[in-house]
Amino acid sequence: IIPEPMRIMVDGSGYEPRGSEHTRESEICAVCHTLYTPFFDENSAAAGEFPEQMTYLEWENSAYNSETTCQSCHMPKITGNIPSSSEWGPLGKYIRLHSFSGANVFMLQLLNDNAESLLLTAEDAQMQSAIERASAKLQEETASVQISEIDLTDNTLSWDVSITTKTGHKFPSGFPSRRAWLHVMVRDDAGNLVFESGGVQADGLIVGNDNDIDPAKYEPHYTQITNPEQVQIYEPIMLNSQGQVTTSVVEAASYAKDNRLLPNGFDLASASIDIAPYGVAIGDNDFLAGGDTTHYTIEPGDSPGASFTIQVELLYQSIGYRWAENLRPHDTLEGDIFFSMYDSSGNMPVIVAISEKQAQP
Repeated sequence: IIPEPMRIMVDGSGYEPRGSEHTRESEICAVCHTLYTPFFDENSAAAGEFPEQMTYLEWENSAYNSETTCQSCHMPKITGNIPSSSEWGPLGKYIRLHSFSGANVFMLQLLNDNAESLLLTAEDAQMQSAIERASAKLQEETASVQISEIDLTDNTLSWDVSITTKTGHKFPSGFPSRRAWLHVMVRDDAGNLVFESGGVQADGLIVGNDNDIDPAKYEPHYTQITNPEQVQIYEPIMLNSQGQVTTSVVEAASYAKDNRLLPNGFDLASASIDIAPYGVAIGDNDFLAGGDTTHYTIEPGDSPGASFTIQVELLYQSIGYRWAENLRPHDTLEGDIFFSMYDSSGNMPVIVAISEKQAQP
């Protein structure tokens, strides 16, 4: 006998609703968010598998694996009395919104900007709500930045920028086109910009980033930054089987760099090679579980007695400039459609966190 409250769903779909404990466990998310992709060598022969997306394993190797689930962050609880197929009552303990808010503000905005040509069925209000939820997650639940005590001696200005992560996995995590970086600006007491690292153009290019300028190069992880051409970018950089930098997941054989910010409690000692950092970050004593600290030392110019204001932004892009530009030469209908939307929308990053501090002589 089917209980009466379930009758509507049974009559409408033929399915009887049943509760399933596994839908509340993080392991259900691992099915898609632990992804190994096959890669091919220069002869187009299958050569192995590449750890393209390890979000679940990153969470499993963090302090969050015993504190919270994927669902608790990405599927918020429903509050109040709500209707269900089995009863009416306070079911927030069990029922969550299927909003699945992540960090991809860019793609949501791109879709909404081109809703008519893409035959998007969601209304503008619905898309704006999704964009706001994703933006809020980035700005409220992702990371914070702090500027240390500033040392202004003679004509040398020194300070540290520390990032503290709040995510239960690396930031950024997921598809390797994503990147975050520090945009640092120093102004004198007249408001003149005397130093900038990590500025970004409207097309998404990071000024000074070697990889955005030259697809064969990449910006290393820094322990100290001393000039505007150095930018602290938290990202994965992939290599093909010949050791060349690539953005093609069917060619990606290894990482040259992976300094994506680690979650709190991430065990570096036991981390498998599939989720471990790569490159200079491995030897950086300030690159730790829960965040990173970058040292800045500059000579701001001959301004005796001047004060300075340091502003730091932690910026995020879903699609790095190089990832998009490497697709541009391919002559395909899909590419033409994408770039007609991409070029008109721009690729400005989201400000995840911001901090400002003054340096007095």
